[in-house]
Amino acid sequence: MQKIKNSFKSVRFKLFFTMCIVIAVIVLCLVAINNVVLESFYLYSKTKTVRDLYKRINSYYNTNQNEYSLDDELRRIAYNNNFDIFIETDNNIIIFSTDRDLYSTIDTITNAKNYNNNNSVIYSDNNIKISRVKDKYNANYILLSGSLDNGYNLYISIPAVPIEESVQISNKALILIGIIILLISGFIASYISKKFTAPILELNEITDKMAKLDFSKKYRIVDADDEINELGKNINTMSDKLERTIKQLRENNSELEKDIEEKSKIDEMRKQFISDVSHELKTPIALIQGYAEGLIENVSNDEESRKFYAEVILDESNKMDTLVKQLLELMKLEYGKREFNNSNFDIVELINEVIRKCRVMIEEKNIKIKFETKKPVIVFADEFYIEQVITNYFTNAIKHAMKVNEIKEIEIRIEEKEEKIRVSVFNTGENISEENIPKIWGRFFKEDTSRNRAEGGTGIGLALVKAIMNNYENAYGVINKENGVEFYFELNNEKR
Repeated sequence: MQKIKNSFKSVRFKLFFTMCIVIAVIVLCLVAINNVVLESFYLYSKTKTVRDLYKRINSYYNTNQNEYSLDDELRRIAYNNNFDIFIETDNNIIIFSTDRDLYSTIDTITNAKNYNNNNSVIYSDNNIKISRVKDKYNANYILLSGSLDNGYNLYISIPAVPIEESVQISNKALILIGIIILLISGFIASYISKKFTAPILELNEITDKMAKLDFSKKYRIVDADDEINELGKNINTMSDKLERTIKQLRENNSELEKDIEEKSKIDEMRKQFISDVSHELKTPIALIQGYAEGLIENVSNDEESRKFYAEVILDESNKMDTLVKQLLELMKLEYGKREFNNSNFDIVELINEVIRKCRVMIEEKNIKIKFETKKPVIVFADEFYIEQVITNYFTNAIKHAMKVNEIKEIEIRIEEKEEKIRVSVFNTGENISEENIPKIWGRFFKEDTSRNRAEGGTGIGLALVKAIMNNYENAYGVINKENGVEFYFELNNEKR
């Protein structure tokens, strides 16, 4: 709509519209003049003709021309000019008539004698009167009635219908010619305006793109030594210089932004890492310090107690090592420093492998595993990281699985969609409170704070899941069910 509106304001449209209006006005003026002038001019011409004929006939009778030759001459004149000529004496004796329609002629003359409407008189003097009359058939005539020098009455009748028809035909011809001229001039105006405005429009488009920092379009130089061509050359030169300058500025700015962003990310990552490590390592360091001091001070003399102390120190050291490695991995995922090695693999086979690795924990907890998918389901992702996601969901389900209706169960389902694969891990047990659902994806959050350190994890498993899924821009989440909790995530289908 905006494009159409702008086209009405263009020079090309204005030129075309102006020419059309001028031509249309000229045609209408010609039609109006034709209606007013043509009929009047025609009447004037015929009036002059019948007046001249009256003079000739009067002259014929004054020269005592032979009666027969005069009749022939009058008939020839009447035939050539489509006249009816009627001559009678003063006592109404007919001495000459063209006789093409004598009764009609007599009727017309009789009407003329009785016609007293002065508005019908075209011309009048002492000897003749020219009027417009109608016969009994309502046909229009121009009638000259006059007296000859010898006392005869002369009547000359001309049909008036051709005058009106000529006006109508002429008007139609003018309108038709006007339409043809309008169409031709429209094409000519369109061509001329296009030829003159095309370079201006091209320059306008180029400068508009330059204003938007797009320098891809250049003016096409032609072999015409004019102002527009010179302007196009200058704009091309300016465009090239601006493009080079802005490109250099962008490169410098991009490098600067990249350096600033990189330093900012590294600084933020360092601060977050120090904060998380210092927060989480307080307890294991305190335990290691306490048991180490006990060993140094020989708190317990028996070998079994010293072995227990050493095992606690080793276990806490392993936990610290695992925690630091997971934190480093989480930082790299969250700050985009980890590249994924994506490939097609069978998610069913991977889930079965995770279940196999956790078999001892499953048997200790006496949990029933339900995973009935048999056929391969191929997905496209990094198998190493997806294994971490499944392992975190599965071990989390093992830790929180509880008996419902005398059954402690974990169910894994795979749902195939159009472009995605959804993997769900459900465990029977208590629901997660609604206020804690957004919190469980953060670092070190544990809903059940009563769990001991032996059963609890590092607290960043679900944060790893969130970081991995965000990198893939795929959905993940948790849903409270009637008799348990379901965690899910989505993956892309096999890449072909």
